[in-house]
Amino acid sequence: MRNVKLLIAALAAFLVAQPALADIGRIKNVTSGVQIIRDGRTITARPGLPLEVGDQIRTGNRARVGITLSDDSRMALGPNSRITLSEYEYNRRRQTGRSVTTVNRGRLGVTSGNITRSGRDRMRVRTPTSTLGVRGTTFVVEVRG
Repeated sequence: MRNVKLLIAALAAFLVAQPALADIGRIKNVTSGVQIIRDGRTITARPGLPLEVGDQIRTGNRARVGITLSDDSRMALGPNSRITLSEYEYNRRRQTGRSVTTVNRGRLGVTSGNITRSGRDRMRVRTPTSTLGVRGTTFVVEVRG
């Protein structure tokens, strides 16, 4: 019995010490009418909700959402927007990584974080007609249609 308790305690300590690999950022603030599509499921956005690579974020007619990613990038989506967090990896210790965000429709405002400091064009934003390589700035992308 003692060995089982020691094993459970060691496993619990290991799990607590491990970073959440899937968690790339969080919803910072949100109005009603924002949904996250993940693996075919629809999740109602709420402050603190963890985000994962592949998440599609949809805002309704009057909805807005603010997002903070693990590299301290900040994103704001306006009404009637559809974006996908297509690719994201970030090493907090080395402060290096890369990201690709796809804007299918709507307005996305970004203040870039540490990823842009790790190398040229390490942050990219794709639209149906172009790809923007970001080198560290604040910008807005709008896709109509």
